[in-house]
Amino acid sequence: MTTAVAGVSGFPAELDVYRRELRGYAYRMLGSIQDAEDAVQNAMLRAWRAYERFDGRSSLRTWIYRILTNVCLDEIAARKRRALPVDLESGPSAPVISSLGQPRPAETFVEPSLDELVRDPADVVVARESVRLAFVAALQHLPASQRAVLILRDVLAWPAAEVAALLEVSVAAANSQLQRARETMRAVQDGSRAARPNVDRAEELAVVERYVEAFERYDMDALAAMLAEDAVMSMPPFQLYLSGREDVVGWMAGPGHECLGSRTIAVDVSGGPGFAQYRRDPAGGHAPWGVHALVVRDDGRGARVVEETVFLGAEIFAALGLPAHLD
Repeated sequence: MTTAVAGVSGFPAELDVYRRELRGYAYRMLGSIQDAEDAVQNAMLRAWRAYERFDGRSSLRTWIYRILTNVCLDEIAARKRRALPVDLESGPSAPVISSLGQPRPAETFVEPSLDELVRDPADVVVARESVRLAFVAALQHLPASQRAVLILRDVLAWPAAEVAALLEVSVAAANSQLQRARETMRAVQDGSRAARPNVDRAEELAVVERYVEAFERYDMDALAAMLAEDAVMSMPPFQLYLSGREDVVGWMAGPGHECLGSRTIAVDVSGGPGFAQYRRDPAGGHAPWGVHALVVRDDGRGARVVEETVFLGAEIFAALGLPAHLD
């Protein structure tokens, strides 16, 4: 909450307690941590302006969620659906090229989020899965009201009656929307090429730790050993999309060779382990380069990285609260 709003006499300070869960809700609705933060700020401002009219017929939590839901519905109506790079590519990747290609508009892609910014620590497993990039991207296919119902019911575990009251519809109507949303989510996830992990948390962490160690050494043989044969790599907001271990390693050894000497910070990003990469800065130290979100799967021959999405740009670091520079 802004200082101006939080300091207003009579405005309930307890609303600020809900900030993280509100941010998580808005992130799942909008697919962007920056848009989510803006939406929460907008909702808090609307709540401040309307607080004198709050009659207490619902809980304060339900009231602020209703306001935030309306903010998100307005935002969704005003823009195109965000997606993952893997779902924007209709065919095999082009041969390794010498550049990243042209950037797409920033609002094209689902953005990553640090787990600590959006998840409820009381239910880590459910929360982790519900901020995976593949899940958040699938949510973007739902009509806005169905999206809200599914998140409130299946992620946040709200009772049907409370969701219906928030959306000002009957319980039967809310349940009908939930059923349609679940059917759409199954179809979208089954049809998506986005990978989903199938290993436990400990194995996932171990694989990523070895991968990051190899990346810091920029050891191509070790990196190749940690990548699945059909691994894919993309670098939003740029058009670059690589498919297959040979092309991924070819890019890193060729056009991506300037990543040699990078420093990293381990982060839990979008429900899984990943890392923030800082490349050597000609002016000294290391400057922000990309946030790597990794997906690990075991295809029967061992657990390996099958998908690496590298979100490029200092603005991503700022949105996630990561350091602006490393020594």
